[in-house]
Amino acid sequence: MTTTATASPEAKTTGQKIGALFLQYGMVWALILLVIVGSFVYPRLLTFINIRNFLGQSAPVGIVAVGMTFVMIGGGFDLSVGAIFALGAVVFASLADPLGLWVAGLVVFLAAAACGVVNGFIVTKLKVNPFVATLGTGSAFGGLAYIYSRSAPITPSDYAFQDLGTERWLGWPISVWIMVVVFLVGGFVLAKSVYGRSIYAIGGNNEAARLSGLRVDLLRGSTYVLSAMCSGLGGMILASRLAVGQADMGSTIALDAIAIVVIGGTSLLGGEGAIWRTAIGLLIIAILTNIFDSLAVSTNYQLVVKGTIVVAAVAWDVYARSLRT
Repeated sequence: MTTTATASPEAKTTGQKIGALFLQYGMVWALILLVIVGSFVYPRLLTFINIRNFLGQSAPVGIVAVGMTFVMIGGGFDLSVGAIFALGAVVFASLADPLGLWVAGLVVFLAAAACGVVNGFIVTKLKVNPFVATLGTGSAFGGLAYIYSRSAPITPSDYAFQDLGTERWLGWPISVWIMVVVFLVGGFVLAKSVYGRSIYAIGGNNEAARLSGLRVDLLRGSTYVLSAMCSGLGGMILASRLAVGQADMGSTIALDAIAIVVIGGTSLLGGEGAIWRTAIGLLIIAILTNIFDSLAVSTNYQLVVKGTIVVAAVAWDVYARSLRT
C-alpha cells in the first residue's frame, strides 16, 4: 500500500512566508541581479568615480521621485512635476544674480509650493481626476516657464550658481548629499510620523480615513505641495549643474519619476509603498542607464526597455495584490 506524503501546516506556512518575502522584496533581488550582471558587462560599474557620477546625474530626478512617492501613496498622481521642475530651473537662474542664491532658492520654493496648492485644490476641492488635473496644470506651468524665460536660456554670471550642482563635500557632489537628506527625511516622515500614517490611511481607504476623523482633502492636497517643492529643488540642482536655466528642462522628468516609484514597488492604487522602495527604483534605473550609456545603446532603445520595465513592475504589483486578497 502506497502512502502519499502530505505537507505539514508548518511547511506550508514556511513556504508561504518565503513566497511573501520574495513578492515583497522582489525589486531588491532584481537590483542585486542587475549589479552582478552589470559588473560583468561593464567592469567599471562599481568603481567610486562611476558611482559618484551616476548618483550625481540621478540626484534631480531622485528628489522629484520622493515627492511623487508621497502623492502616489496618498492615492494621487502628479504629471505636472516636469513643468514645475523647469519653472524652478528658470526662476532660480534668473534671480541668482540680482537676489543671490539663497533668496532665489526661497522664491523657487514659494513658487513651487503655490503650484502644488493649485494642484491640490483642483484635485481635492474641484474633484477633478488627478491624471487630468495635473496634465492640464502641467501644460499651464510649462507655458509659464516659457513665458517667464521668453523661450530663451538664462545663464547667470555668478560662478557660485554652479556650486549646488557641481561642488563636492567629502568627495561626493553636494547634490547627492541633498538627495540623501531628502530621502532620509521623507522616509522618516512616512514611516514614523502621524502625518505619514495618515497618508497611508487616505491612500488605502479614503472613506474610512474620512470617517475616522482625518482631514482627507488637506492631507491629500499637502502631498501635491511636497511633490511640487521637490520638483522645484530638482530643477534648481539641474540648472546649477548645467549652469543654465531652460524652459524645456524636465521634459521626461514626470515619466522618469513615476517609473522610479513604480519600479520600487509603490502601488499605483495608493496606500502601499515606502521611500526605501523608491531608492531601490532609483538605483535600478540609474544603474541600467549607466550600463546602457557605457555600451553606447541608443536612447530610443533605452526608452523601450524602461517602458517595458514599468509595465512589468505594474503587472507585478497587480499580481502580488491578487495573491494577498
